[in-house]
Amino acid sequence: MADFQQNGNIAQFHNLRSRRHEELVYELDTFAQSRKISLVLPSLFSELEGDALPNILSELAKVSYLHRIIVGLDRANEAQYRHARQFFSGLPQLTTVIWNDSPRMTAIMKRLEGLGLAPQEPGKGKNVWGCMGYLISCADSAVMAIHDCDIVTYKREMLDRLVYPVANPTFSYQLSKGYYARVGGGKLNGRVTRLLVSPLLIALKRTIGDRDYIDYLRAFRYPLSGEMALRTGPLPDLRIPSDWGLEIGVLSEAWRNLGPRQVCQVEVADNYDHKHQDLSPEDASRGLSRMSTDICKAIYRKLAADGTVFTPHVFRTLKATYYRSALDLLEAYSADARMNGLTIDRHAEERSIEMFGENIVRAGQLFIENPQETPFIPTWNRVHSADPTLLGDFRAAVAADEQEFGSE
Repeated sequence: MADFQQNGNIAQFHNLRSRRHEELVYELDTFAQSRKISLVLPSLFSELEGDALPNILSELAKVSYLHRIIVGLDRANEAQYRHARQFFSGLPQLTTVIWNDSPRMTAIMKRLEGLGLAPQEPGKGKNVWGCMGYLISCADSAVMAIHDCDIVTYKREMLDRLVYPVANPTFSYQLSKGYYARVGGGKLNGRVTRLLVSPLLIALKRTIGDRDYIDYLRAFRYPLSGEMALRTGPLPDLRIPSDWGLEIGVLSEAWRNLGPRQVCQVEVADNYDHKHQDLSPEDASRGLSRMSTDICKAIYRKLAADGTVFTPHVFRTLKATYYRSALDLLEAYSADARMNGLTIDRHAEERSIEMFGENIVRAGQLFIENPQETPFIPTWNRVHSADPTLLGDFRAAVAADEQEFGSE
């Protein structure tokens, strides 16, 4: 049984095992009669060939309250897009597969480039942004949920619990963030959250002092989870990062636009496991090395926007403080794992901490050297203001791809 602690910054919804799951689903079915709920699945084509996604689809097929599923398909050619259409065709919900690499979608991106509003790089951020735009153009949903397509421990209850706080019309929450334990293969996982984000936030507080934003981020038990649900009202003004700072970026946008009283986190699973990224210490442009740098920059940008002054001296002090904090936390994680019969590779964990420490400084240098960097994709409200016909043409391009290419 989970605890029932509230941290005082954002509301937490626990799974106290005191209610039958069927009752929760009955309420969601009731809410969905007047507040349609849609799901976004950002997916690489390679994930269609893995073990996780077929199970995810079999679980989603049981979800009666979902109105629409939008799949953003990346890195696919025409034959693979046809295969994807067939792959997702078994879902009973209204399902749309957006072929992000199609000639029509490429033309839409060219129009955005001409306006200076195109996403700067491909990836999950761009994919989610495009799916959001499509959902906005449909104008028929009150709630949008997002989760990844590589969850090997997926159960439909994850989605049920994730969307409930924002689907319930008597609740005031606009954003729901999922959290869970990261355990798999007899090991304690979640390296970037455990060994970078948590000790970095502790180190920032010690280095630059108290900040409400730092307390806000520290309130999330798993700030990097890809599972979130939002009411669709704020979507047109939501800025999506195009780099690997997506999850932190969305939380920062919620802090800016909504405030902590409209944000909550919910326990969606006892255990969660998905595809693991390589550490890539030898290549700062790949894997967890790239991810850690982008996450650090996302946090620095938000703190700077709130008035924090960063200098090279601050980043050097931050690295030293982080290193001590991370080693202290590692000691606690190691003991926790041992008590629960799990393993931790202390050598590998300390190598990760050393790399993250280097990237804390590298991200700081990049931040100082390029203060004009704006990795956020423009909001859909700005796109609509620049070209009022683009959203409609975007939706028409998706429909034309479906009609022309069909399935295999």
